[in-house]
Amino acid sequence: MQAARTRPSGLTGLCTSAALALAVLWPVQAHALFGDDEARQAIIELRRKVDANQAASDAARSEGDAATRRSLIELSNQIEQLRGELARLRGQNEQLAREVAELQRAQKDVQAGVDARLRQVEPLKVELDGQSFTAQPAEKAQFDAAMDTLRRSEFAAASTAYTAFLRQYPVSGYTPSALYWLGNAQYAARAYKDSADSHRRLVTEFPNHPRTPEAMLAMANSQVELKDTKAARRTLDDLVKKYPQSEAAAAAKERLARLR
Repeated sequence: MQAARTRPSGLTGLCTSAALALAVLWPVQAHALFGDDEARQAIIELRRKVDANQAASDAARSEGDAATRRSLIELSNQIEQLRGELARLRGQNEQLAREVAELQRAQKDVQAGVDARLRQVEPLKVELDGQSFTAQPAEKAQFDAAMDTLRRSEFAAASTAYTAFLRQYPVSGYTPSALYWLGNAQYAARAYKDSADSHRRLVTEFPNHPRTPEAMLAMANSQVELKDTKAARRTLDDLVKKYPQSEAAAAAKERLARLR
């Protein structure tokens, strides 16, 4: 039993002795493999390579960062240029829009002026007293002005206006109506002879006009005022004979009965 226990102790001592021997021999072997100068040089070379690699890596990183910054700056400059170009184009578009609007307004003004001038000279279609005819704008305006004067009961001024119209437009679709209202204005102004003459002209020149029977009745009234009863009866007789279906003829029959 004791012999068994002592063997391991001897083996352990042997291993320990071997380890110590190796520890003592290792520097000798390393020194044998690499000299001190060579080992130092190898370490220095290794450190130089590491430093060189680190420097190269840093340089590459720095160069990459610089390139990135340059790219960002260039991109920013391009964006600013595009913004400036966009602002310039927007300004041009706004200017063009203003110019187009001004041209359109000018065109409308020109067209309005042309239309106004055309309205001043272009014949107008007129419907009056059951008659249709064409008249110049100025002609219509002058007749309408005379009618407005008569409506204001300015009989003398209306007589002057109708007389001026007939002189200005001797051949006009308004002539029969102008003669009729002229005679009425003169009658209201107590110019009975002038009134009878105006209505007589209407009866003579426009026997088929719708106002002619009324003009004959009015002419007979003027003749009565002039104390020419004989002429008045003759006018009323002619009215009944020529226009028997007219309202004026019915009124003429009643007046004839009073004049006889």
